[in-house]
Amino acid sequence: MKLLVCISKVPDTTTKIVFTENNTKFNEAGVQFIINPYDEWYALVRSLELKETLGGTVTVINVGKADSEQIIRKALALGADDAVRIDAEPLDAFQVASAVADYAKNEKFDIIMTGKETIDYNGGIVGGMIAELLDLPYVSLASKLDVEGTTLKLERELEGLKESVTLSIPCVISAQKGMAEARIPNMRGILASKTKPVVIINPTSSNIKVSVKSFVLPPEKTGCKLIAPENAEQIADLLHNEAKVI
Repeated sequence: MKLLVCISKVPDTTTKIVFTENNTKFNEAGVQFIINPYDEWYALVRSLELKETLGGTVTVINVGKADSEQIIRKALALGADDAVRIDAEPLDAFQVASAVADYAKNEKFDIIMTGKETIDYNGGIVGGMIAELLDLPYVSLASKLDVEGTTLKLERELEGLKESVTLSIPCVISAQKGMAEARIPNMRGILASKTKPVVIINPTSSNIKVSVKSFVLPPEKTGCKLIAPENAEQIADLLHNEAKVI
């Protein structure tokens, strides 16, 4: 089985968010970057499990500049066979999806995997765009994936229910919690990652559809108002007249 896993470079979840250039650019100074957790813990690890069970290869792909090297090497240390870096600054979802689709269209991957979303922009739309550009079936928010020959059986956990989906390869899948358990690279994997191939290619076009006008930080948290149990009816009044959320 030939699998392609899309990985993104995102700020660590403990990062203090600061913007520069009149709030149009994220300040990366002093920021620690990681593999997007949904890409790593679920999409990549499940792909590695499938390779270990069924045989085949796992390739990771990243749209990014040279500073993505660290996250790519970690993916290789976890067990990916090789990597592709498309040498472009990722500026919007369609640009990223187009670059991945342009690479994948002639590679005959059985499954292309992404995380359900990235933890920086939380868009969750790259997987669907890749599928559309490649004219492949797409299943989002998959929490379970089993393979029987060329047939995939998936589960999706939606609000209040589970949905079972069956489809054939090739296809595109976005993964969420439940798909796999996180792994930690061992020393053997870390040493092996240093010699695994990373192919760097140029994007065929920019395909940027979105420009940033400005970023705005959410308001700081305010104090909590406590309501005594015997005055529970006040909650509706406060939510309506003070918080103005209903």
